[in-house]
Amino acid sequence: MNEFELIQRYFWRQTVVRQDVAIAIGDDAAVIDIPAGYQLVVSTDVLVEGVHFPSDAAAQAIGHKALAVNLSDMAAMGAEPAWFTLNLSLPDVDENWLEAFCRGMFDLAGEYNVQLIGGDTVKGPRTIGIQINGLVPTGQALTRSGAASGDYIYVTGTLGDAALALAHHQGKLTLTEDEQQKVSSRLHTPEPRVRIGQGLRGIANSAIDISDGLAADLGHILEMSKVGARLNMPDIPLSSVYRTHFEVAGGYATAVGFGDDYELCITVPGDKTDKLESIGLELGCRFYLIGEIESEAGIRWITADGERWEPPSHGYSHFR
Repeated sequence: MNEFELIQRYFWRQTVVRQDVAIAIGDDAAVIDIPAGYQLVVSTDVLVEGVHFPSDAAAQAIGHKALAVNLSDMAAMGAEPAWFTLNLSLPDVDENWLEAFCRGMFDLAGEYNVQLIGGDTVKGPRTIGIQINGLVPTGQALTRSGAASGDYIYVTGTLGDAALALAHHQGKLTLTEDEQQKVSSRLHTPEPRVRIGQGLRGIANSAIDISDGLAADLGHILEMSKVGARLNMPDIPLSSVYRTHFEVAGGYATAVGFGDDYELCITVPGDKTDKLESIGLELGCRFYLIGEIESEAGIRWITADGERWEPPSHGYSHFR
C-alpha cells in the first residue's frame, strides 16, 4: 500500500462534512470559508511514541488523545473547533493499528463536528502531529494575559489522576482494578472542556489548559499577565483514588507538577462568579476555587497550617 492508497482508505471516509469546507482532502491544500464576525484560532501539538504515549498503548486511545489535546487548546481559547490537519509518521503500514487509530480520532471528531481537511503521511518513528483550527467571535477569545489582581483562580476538575495511571503502568505504585478503571481514562482518553471554554467567554479574564501541570501552566498566565498568585493547597481538587495513594504518589507535588490533566485553569473577577456558577450548573461542570490573583509576582503555595510550600518540580519540560 502506498501513501495515497493509505490516505484514501483510512482518511477520506470520515463522517464529518462541514458546509464551510470548500475543498478538503485531495488537493495540494484545503480551502475553507471564514464567516464574517469571527476570528480564526490555530493551534498544533505533536505526540511522540514513548514520550507522550507508551509504545503498548491502544491505537484507538492514541487516536482519541491526539485530537483531544488539540481540542483542549481550543477550549482554553473559548473557541469552536472546526477543522484539523494530520501529519502522521509510521514505521510501517499496520492495517489493524490504523483502523483502531482512525476510530478513536474520528469518533471524537464527530462529537465536536471537526473535519479532517488534509495532512501528510511519511515512514518513520510513530509520531502524530495535528494542527487544529477553530472560530471565535471577534474580540472574544480567552487568553493568558488578562488576569488581574483580585481575580479568583478556578480549575474545572481533579488533578493528578493521569499521573497515577502512568505510575501504575510503570510499576511505581499498584492500583486495584477498580482504581485503574477510574483513572486510566484520564491518561489515555482525556475529555477536552470545549463547551465549557465557549461558555466562559465574557466571564473569565484568562484561561489555559493544564497540560504540563498546574504549577507550570498557571505560571504562564502569571507571566503573561504580569501578576502573581496565592494558592490554598487544601483546596486543590484531588480524586478519592489520588487521596488513597497521596503519600506514595508524592503528595501535592505530583498533582501540580505532572500534567496531562487537560482541565482548564481560569481566573474570574469577583463580579462574575455568579455567572460562573450558572454556567457550571448549565454545563454540568464544577469549578473548584483554589486561590486568588495578587499583584506580587510568583506563586505562593499555602498549606493547611498556613505555611509556605514549594513544589519540587514546576511542571513538565521536554528539554529540562
